[in-house]
Amino acid sequence: EYAYGGVVRTDASKKQISLVFTAADKNDGARRILEVLDACGVQGAFFFTGSFYERFPATVRELCEAGHYVGAHSDGHLLYCAWERRDSTLVSQSLFEEDMAKIYARMARAGIDVSHTTLFIPPYEYYNETVSAWARGLGLKVVNFTAGTWTNADYTTPDMKNYRSSKAIYNRVMEVERREGLNGHILLFHLGTDERRTDKFYDRYLERLIRQLQKRGYTFVPLAEAVGE
Repeated sequence: EYAYGGVVRTDASKKQISLVFTAADKNDGARRILEVLDACGVQGAFFFTGSFYERFPATVRELCEAGHYVGAHSDGHLLYCAWERRDSTLVSQSLFEEDMAKIYARMARAGIDVSHTTLFIPPYEYYNETVSAWARGLGLKVVNFTAGTWTNADYTTPDMKNYRSSKAIYNRVMEVERREGLNGHILLFHLGTDERRTDKFYDRYLERLIRQLQKRGYTFVPLAEAVGE
């Protein structure tokens, strides 16, 4: 399924889920997330900004060595379109292409085979049809999370109006599963979160969620495989 030109759900006829993680400048959850994925036998897909590749090369290397997909989340973490009006594009095509050239150069220097890394999660997980078209012109495919489960709110802090506790996020995922199933869902989490959020989803709930969904018959499929890349 597509939204604004990006894949937001894979095959809804199959009990499969894909896990994706994004990060701009924080990696406090990297160690625990790697441990959980290894323990549960799950391959994740990780999308980073240029700042992340520059600051945390050891984390990138460890993810690659563990066989996880490591891709682009833009170089400068640009906001592509206005929050209040999604069809109002805030960057030019030349700026977008320049930014993407920078991040792919960083990825290549990190030892990533960029010819096989064509999936792209836009910064802020926010984009429009124009950005998706520009990405396609570069041979890239925009992907994003499946809306409704709240997992992408794991970065929120208690002072925010849209704050969701880890327990609330977990319960919401299970509620959606009971109500309509999670076939083909792309669940997105953040590799690191602000220190003001002491309630880290990866600490207590990520492994619990994966194992509970596995018990319910879901297979965790690598994102690239799920979208046919």
